[in-house]
Amino acid sequence: MNTRREFIHGAALSAASFGLLPRLAAAGTGLAHDGEIASFFVVADTHYCADEKQPDRMLPHSLAVNRRLIDWLNRLPGTALPAALGGGTLPVPQGVLHAGDLVENGDKGPPKLAMADIEMKAFTEDWGLNGGDGLLKWPVREVHGNHDGPRGDTTVIAEIKARNTRRKGLAKVSSNGLHYSWDWAGVHFVALGIAAGDAPSVTRKRRYAPLGSLPFLIDDLKEQVGDSGRPVVLLHHVDVARYSQAVPDDKAIHQEWDHGDVAAYHEALKPYRVAASICGHTHARNLFRWDGTPDTRPKERGIPFLNTDNAGHFGGPSQAFLHVEVSKRLLRVREFSTKDAWQSGDWTSQVWDFALEA
Repeated sequence: MNTRREFIHGAALSAASFGLLPRLAAAGTGLAHDGEIASFFVVADTHYCADEKQPDRMLPHSLAVNRRLIDWLNRLPGTALPAALGGGTLPVPQGVLHAGDLVENGDKGPPKLAMADIEMKAFTEDWGLNGGDGLLKWPVREVHGNHDGPRGDTTVIAEIKARNTRRKGLAKVSSNGLHYSWDWAGVHFVALGIAAGDAPSVTRKRRYAPLGSLPFLIDDLKEQVGDSGRPVVLLHHVDVARYSQAVPDDKAIHQEWDHGDVAAYHEALKPYRVAASICGHTHARNLFRWDGTPDTRPKERGIPFLNTDNAGHFGGPSQAFLHVEVSKRLLRVREFSTKDAWQSGDWTSQVWDFALEA
């Protein structure tokens, strides 16, 4: 089983060894003439962190990094894009997807769970919910990560459920109140929590509790998408490729996404036009087509998989987030990053285009 550090190192070697360099997009191609377009930001791993020396207060640096991140998200739409990235202006987004690890201490147990409560309070005050009710101008759609509560039993998870009762424009919410779906600009989105799981065929204990996310996904896609051919975007926290191979049960308990659930997830998606499966967790950007195997090398077919970098982690100055556009036929991704904790930022000089499979 690869550690996260080994995975990140391996992804970098793969990019170097196999020439994993996305092509530059030509201005005016693809999206401009393809009808309605969903536009949204993707962030992950904000890790709001309380001060361990004063656990009833937030760590000032953690707040500062995240508030500067939000400022960039607020002011980038409408600004000019570099010619090399297609030119024009960045469109106003329908919202922001947050791929989990909202806070730092939801997985630590007492007494740090009290710190997680402080952290979640700060997150909700800064990010708001439906746009304009916090510092962020746009609606935010979040899932939980392992730092938020790997077994689903923390205040952070309870708060996400409560937020789902007030979240505007949802199409469906799971019976446990945690997973949900919605539509933006003709694209169907499903928020699946830490990972898509609880496949009936998997009877062993899982390291992280999926809390019924896969059955919810199957029912939701059948009811909300059916045979319409509408593009689908999926949001979860844990990455998938390195868990796409079967291992013995004594090793499976250490998997962050059970390989049996991964196989069932891939099978469940086959009838649909999946525009993207989106995650965070690895603290490294990795964009590729996932074909149900561990192979992340460039390939012609497979589900576009967007693994975004950490966006607001207190532990270092390098952060990034994605801007994504989805039309009926094309997924386009750009990255905006910083080397000084969002005191400055710039576009990565690459565009990733994925033609959507019929």
